[in-house]
Amino acid sequence: MPLTHFDGKGDAHMVDVTDKAVTDRVAVAGGWIRMLPETFEIIAEGRAKKGDVLSVARLAGIMGAKRTADLIPLCHPLPITKVAVELTLDPDLPGVRAEATVKTTGQTGVEMEALTSVSTALLTVYDMAKAVDRGMEIGGIHVLLKDGGKSGRYEAAR
Repeated sequence: MPLTHFDGKGDAHMVDVTDKAVTDRVAVAGGWIRMLPETFEIIAEGRAKKGDVLSVARLAGIMGAKRTADLIPLCHPLPITKVAVELTLDPDLPGVRAEATVKTTGQTGVEMEALTSVSTALLTVYDMAKAVDRGMEIGGIHVLLKDGGKSGRYEAAR
């Protein structure tokens, strides 16, 4: 299958979605940030000097979804109808797991918005805790679910 963001000459272009049907679309993405146990405790106990890490990261994730077309050159600006960001403390990492759900009714999907949401939320956790742990690691960012449109439903193996 050819890459859709390149034309016949190999030049990058925005995909023309004019003739695509308007349908309900949803995407869910996930990822994690791993940190030192001491950093995990600071976040879990609400002792971070910059404030409530998870609340700020949740808001950042919502903002990230809304700004995706400004950051990713070939993304269409979309009328997002919902963004929900869940941040879960995971002592087994130790760290934080992020999951973002994004919805729209439109002609193209919202996978990039969900991925950007998770990335922005996790980067915000890093920003808020870097004073005590510069070695945090962000990873596992991927699409968990995509539904709607011509290509139908995709679910990642969990």
